[in-house]
Amino acid sequence: MRKNAVKARHLLLSIAAAGTAILLAGCGTTENAGSPAAHGASAITITDDRGESVTLEGPATKVVALEWNTVENLVALGVMPIGVADIEGYGDWVKSESLDDSVTDVGQRGEPSIDAIAGLAPDLVVTTTDLSESAIAQIEEIAPLIVVRGADASNGIGQMEKNLNTIATATGTEDEAETLLAGFEAKIADGAEELKAAGLAGTKFAMTDSYASGGQVTIRPFAHGALLADLTERLGLVNAWTGEGDADYGLGTTDVEGLTALGDVNFLYIANGASDAYQVDLADNAVWNSLPFVQAGNVHRLPDGIWMFGGPSSMNDYIDAVVSTLTA
Repeated sequence: MRKNAVKARHLLLSIAAAGTAILLAGCGTTENAGSPAAHGASAITITDDRGESVTLEGPATKVVALEWNTVENLVALGVMPIGVADIEGYGDWVKSESLDDSVTDVGQRGEPSIDAIAGLAPDLVVTTTDLSESAIAQIEEIAPLIVVRGADASNGIGQMEKNLNTIATATGTEDEAETLLAGFEAKIADGAEELKAAGLAGTKFAMTDSYASGGQVTIRPFAHGALLADLTERLGLVNAWTGEGDADYGLGTTDVEGLTALGDVNFLYIANGASDAYQVDLADNAVWNSLPFVQAGNVHRLPDGIWMFGGPSSMNDYIDAVVSTLTA
């Protein structure tokens, strides 16, 4: 009699447990079938460039990116972001990795729309240290957030590679990152060899960008430590600009008179569309036209759409542009 009672009790418990499982499934309290945990993905913990520890349930797939180098890296790794800050600007300045029509614009890079980001329900937001602390704090209230350093003039190429690897870890695309970086190193080696074969190894260069405002032209030389300066040096050329740049991007500031110290160099620059201070605003400037590299025809505008602060994809485009321009 006691044995039958125990069996009956076990049967009732089993029925109750099964019923509870069905009820929970119906209420959606089990793991989402599309979630990383549901597919057995392990949690990922990343320490970002703020020193903050960020834990994800698994590789992020719904990612919002608020700075163009993070956008470029995501696409290069095979992860199309669901939201991007300033899609139009990205399309103008970054040609190496294109966005598709599924991507939603979430405002400006410096002032993203928190509501737009929240509406996308991302499992990760990626930005850089250039974003304000107040915006970062608001985003952290709605989604996991990783902040990478936009650039580091003490280690320009190294920071670029670190940013790519951080995003790859967060999205489970480490193999893709390894392939990208191997291709990048091969591109540098091939470019250096082509310039050497053309007799250009050791020649001096200056890399700049510029903008005009109120009739004045401001020139930003890429100092030693800037990403493009370091990359051009890796190609075997010598940076003629010896002034200092800022601690992050390695950008100096000067005017046209400041360029007189360069001597005869290969003067490289990137502009966008019709906005070209050298060809437009300085076209009739006596100092500009007296510079040795201007008189020698060694002023080289590189193709539009090479993002000067991008990842390996943009840097590959830059290498191709420098090599083809100088060996033409």
